[in-house]
Amino acid sequence: MIEQLKVIAREAGKVILEVYNQTSAFEVNLKSDDSPLTLADRKANVVICDGLLAMSPDIPIISEENKAIPYETRKDFDKYWLVDPLDGTKEFIKRNGEFTVNIALVENQSVVLGVVYAPVLDELFWAAKGEGAFMEKKGQVSKLNAPTFQWSDPGLKVVCSRSHLNTDTQAFIDKLNQATTVATGSSLKFLIMAKGEAHVYPRLGPTMEWDTGAAQIVLEEAGGHVIHNDHRTPLLYNKENLLNPYFIAYGDSEVPA
Repeated sequence: MIEQLKVIAREAGKVILEVYNQTSAFEVNLKSDDSPLTLADRKANVVICDGLLAMSPDIPIISEENKAIPYETRKDFDKYWLVDPLDGTKEFIKRNGEFTVNIALVENQSVVLGVVYAPVLDELFWAAKGEGAFMEKKGQVSKLNAPTFQWSDPGLKVVCSRSHLNTDTQAFIDKLNQATTVATGSSLKFLIMAKGEAHVYPRLGPTMEWDTGAAQIVLEEAGGHVIHNDHRTPLLYNKENLLNPYFIAYGDSEVPA
């Protein structure tokens, strides 16, 4: 299914860029029902959902842009698609290009396959459980490897949000040995680590399951990890509340103390 998902993700990115490039007045239009952001979300969601239904009509879809499916229904899903058609709202508005299309397949509360596409950067990422993680840019495919490190190493690179750096995150950074920060938006925070360009991403603030699923499997298949901040256990999906717990994503290292 990966090849078909890559096509779907690129098509979604294409319709997002059509909206993204037609106006610069995002702040002015944001409150309108047909704001560029809402329009881009909606168009990408249609492309993705139509593509997934054509490819796998028996697999249900949970998307940020679809009507919420009651837990009483979805708790019985043993397999489903998890979709965020446009992750990086603030980055889209700021026109910095740091937003992504995210499609994941979840089985038994774990992500087993994911595709992430960054339309402006034209970077396509994918991974399937046990198969490794890969990136395609300018027609060249490369295998991804998260960095190997020790938590005591000096100068670790900490990924943080351009929009959500808070006091808890700063306290986490301060405990490291002369850490430096790398700011970026959306699910690209996971992918920077998967590419080996940063070491850790402490997300000590709210995210939803569709924000993390596809990029999580890419990082994990590149050798990294994503764990619950309090319990140090893997993130679970299709919970009654689709809000993620605070988590720590990091490269190839031991579980942090």
